[in-house]
Amino acid sequence: MLKVLVGSWALFLGMFMLMVGNGLQGTLLGIRGGLENFSTFHMSIIMSAYFLGFLGGSRLAPEMIRRVGHVRVFAALGSTVSAVLILYPVLIEVWAWTLGRVVIGFCFSGVYVTAESWLNNAATNENRGKSLSVYMLAQMSGIVVAQGILSIGDVGGFVLFIIPSVLVSLAFAPILLSVSPTPTFETTRPMSIHNLVKTSPFASVGMFLLGGVFAAQFGMTAVYGTQAGLSVGQISLLVSVIYIAALTAQYPIGWASDRMDRRILIIGVATLGGVGALLSAMSGGDYYIILIGAAIVGGTSNPLYALYIAYANDFLEHEDMPAASAGFIFINGVGAIMGPILLGYVMGVFGEAYFWVVVALLMLAMAAYGLVRILQRPSDTAVEDQVSYSPVMASASPVAMGVAQEIYIETDLEDQAAEAQ
Repeated sequence: MLKVLVGSWALFLGMFMLMVGNGLQGTLLGIRGGLENFSTFHMSIIMSAYFLGFLGGSRLAPEMIRRVGHVRVFAALGSTVSAVLILYPVLIEVWAWTLGRVVIGFCFSGVYVTAESWLNNAATNENRGKSLSVYMLAQMSGIVVAQGILSIGDVGGFVLFIIPSVLVSLAFAPILLSVSPTPTFETTRPMSIHNLVKTSPFASVGMFLLGGVFAAQFGMTAVYGTQAGLSVGQISLLVSVIYIAALTAQYPIGWASDRMDRRILIIGVATLGGVGALLSAMSGGDYYIILIGAAIVGGTSNPLYALYIAYANDFLEHEDMPAASAGFIFINGVGAIMGPILLGYVMGVFGEAYFWVVVALLMLAMAAYGLVRILQRPSDTAVEDQVSYSPVMASASPVAMGVAQEIYIETDLEDQAAEAQ
């Protein structure tokens, strides 16, 4: 692990600073929108816009990199993010914030693609898994630190918009000054949605529903907290708990994933997440119960992303895994775009507590569909034939997904070689 840190410290530091900026602006807008009297539905449109831009960036950024190179794309997208962050408090209009979120989502997606291709280029077969784990830790840590900064700032002023702008600008210095600018870069066309659903309907449906849950956590938690009358500090802690639980739960769930029927585990994890969301919904406004429920949701929803990828890989040939992962990014992205809009409508009609009700329904729908699939297809891949689990965030770009797939394939080939001996 130390060797990984020494070899790619600049990249990890830069991504940490970028995620502080991204995590800060996401929660800040949710709170500031309430202060500016934006309706819940308007805020849902604004939050959904990020995922629309992110999905577009994941599709277009690779072509931009091939045309003009990593450094130019990285610098151009970073400067655009910095500029938009400054414009938010200047143009306090729904249309301006919506457009800004589309642009920032697009830019961050492109930044992730660029940075992760550098990471993949620097990694070796021996340390690729550790590199991905440290990268994920840097991302999660950045989001959590952002909430701490938010809790001590003035959400009604300009400073909290300036801080992420500065951090994003500074984040590029260690990366551009120390990382090789010319890694090899290849992308894979996504598998058609029809073939993907046909190959693994369980994973495909689960990915779509999970997109809505992920968007709720990243985009609408602050909106919910504002509507519920929580203080800025309470909202910051709520968001932090979700991501800390997500990071903590990845590895025990991954350990279990390699030792039991994945469908059973997915059903159990999704059910637990649904129960956690219902716990928050029925808390009666008790903040500590809400925190417990949020931790359960965060600790189950994020590992589910990697579980669905691992489950689908059990039915795929090695050469089809990258194409399938690209297709799953698209399916998950569509769900993430629709999730905030659904939440905004429901919260506007029935009240903020229904934020958790919608999350619970999405999680329980995953579990219910898993039971349906077991009834339709009782036999499944034997535990010893399953590919190994690899942790990956739901916000992963096609490159990070490619790195995870390389780990799946390498581990699977090693297991096959060991069995042959």
